[in-house]
Amino acid sequence: MSAEQRTNLKFLVQLGKTPSEALGMLQKVYGDETMSRSRVFEWCKRFKEGREDVEDDPRSGRPSTSRNEANVERVKQMVRDDRRLTVRKIADELGMNHNSVWKIITEDLGMRKVCAKMVPRLLNDDQKGRRMQVCQDILERLETEPDLLRRVITGHESWVFEYDPETKRQSLQWKSPASPRPKKARQSRSSFKVMLIAFFDVRGIVHCEFLPQGQTVNQHVYKEVLRRLLRAVREKRRELWQGNSWLLHHDNAPAHNALSIREFLAKKNIAVLEQPPYSPDLAPCDFFLFPKLKEVMKGTRFDDADDIKKAVTTELRSIPQESFQQCMQAWQRRMDKCMRCQGDYFEGDNL
Repeated sequence: MSAEQRTNLKFLVQLGKTPSEALGMLQKVYGDETMSRSRVFEWCKRFKEGREDVEDDPRSGRPSTSRNEANVERVKQMVRDDRRLTVRKIADELGMNHNSVWKIITEDLGMRKVCAKMVPRLLNDDQKGRRMQVCQDILERLETEPDLLRRVITGHESWVFEYDPETKRQSLQWKSPASPRPKKARQSRSSFKVMLIAFFDVRGIVHCEFLPQGQTVNQHVYKEVLRRLLRAVREKRRELWQGNSWLLHHDNAPAHNALSIREFLAKKNIAVLEQPPYSPDLAPCDFFLFPKLKEVMKGTRFDDADDIKKAVTTELRSIPQESFQQCMQAWQRRMDKCMRCQGDYFEGDNL
């Protein structure tokens, strides 16, 4: 296969194609089996300098098993040129033993192959800068107001499904060598769902409710939710209510950020703690409450919406106060991480 590709590459060089153009053409034909970028550029250079032979340079003896500095550097360069290369392809290209290449990559270079991480958005520089600015503002306030996060009531809404399949990790179970591998049928997620709206602080749930079936969150619905939240704060957090010292935290959803909502909050003299856009990793409901709630419910099929509501209410009440305290501490750590990562998304701070 490599000789065939080099023959085609020689022809493309004679046609005046650049190495990048030649690589693109080879990829269209050979797909994953295409020579690495570094090899394509190397052979283009050889053919341009007048080389006629398309056969690879002869190698004496068996494939090298040496993990010397030269081979480490060769492997490192190939991986840098194309991070999707397989160990087999690197070994074949360099004429090295597969096991040696594997050890160089994992032990000498300290690398491992991982899947791309799903993120809410590929952030541009302005969005990263905005995330940093919001985090910096809050962290600076914490220096003069150490109890700031203890006065925050944060909230959001989320769908809870009639059936949410359990994760692969949740389905793991022990088996003996003689026992058959456990099986489960593939099932789709849910024929109906319920919208949960929840608000909490460092002490626990302040207010939660479920929207009627078929209703979505718009500015009019959210204003009524906020009215009920205010009553809950007055009843359950009397010291915050009397001193008007609490802050509301929610994300930048259109319903939350509508003019009518901002006017309502200003009229009620409710301060709002800013949330940077595209930042569920910095929203306590998204990185703590909803994942914690839904994790224990995965794999359970509910009969109707009332069953979902009962299960959600039970789980919310079972979350200890210490978990909410740890959430607020993790929130501050996440803001620190966001600053260290220059506003980019970061690996989670699991609770």
